Amino acid sequence: MVLRSMAFYNRHILPRMLDASCGLKPITYQRKKVVPHAEGLVLEIGIGSGQNLPHYNPDKVSKIIGVDPDDHIWKRSAERRAACPIEVERIGLSGEDIPLKSKTADTVVVTYSLCTIPDPVKALCEMKRILKPGGKILFSEHGKAPDAKVHKWQNRLDPLWGKIAGGCHSGRDIPGIFRHADLKFETLEEMYIPGPKVLSYNYWGSAIA
Repeated sequence: MVLRSMAFYNRHILPRMLDASCGLKPITYQRKKVVPHAEGLVLEIGIGSGQNLPHYNPDKVSKIIGVDPDDHIWKRSAERRAACPIEVERIGLSGEDIPLKSKTADTVVVTYSLCTIPDPVKALCEMKRILKPGGKILFSEHGKAPDAKVHKWQNRLDPLWGKIAGGCHSGRDIPGIFRHADLKFETLEEMYIPGPKVLSYNYWGSAIA
């Protein structure tokens, strides 16, 4: 019964919840800060329901290859894909093992996905492998709050939060993950955005190999 309930939740409820939460105004505003800077052939990790698609510049982007393992959340992107003037292709696999040749993408975009990938360092290493020389990774993620009390609550809530939010970790050390993948920041900004403090400390910018 429990397994059936979780299967129903993951198939019908979770995709709707993720689509709604990832489309909130403060998060949409964060997307607008990074996605329009993408150029050329773009690899988007965790393309999900296509929340980033309206923010790509069709004069600068030739094609978008999206990585996402979840068929149910991908179905929710149909309307956004239809409205996008850029060709969009999906690879339904995980960010840790991407079936593309090295030095393929001009830009990698990852927004609000490093929180759910089981091995984010390995995923960033894959992004780095696929990136062409001179390319960059554009990112916006929520993560570890600088306030000790808030971070303590992030650690307390994570076991439950992960179960209901598709494996999301509220307090991952985003700068540390990039550094462990041997990536360097071109730009890195951080602050609380509107929302619950345990989920609203954001990091965004660009990184290079």
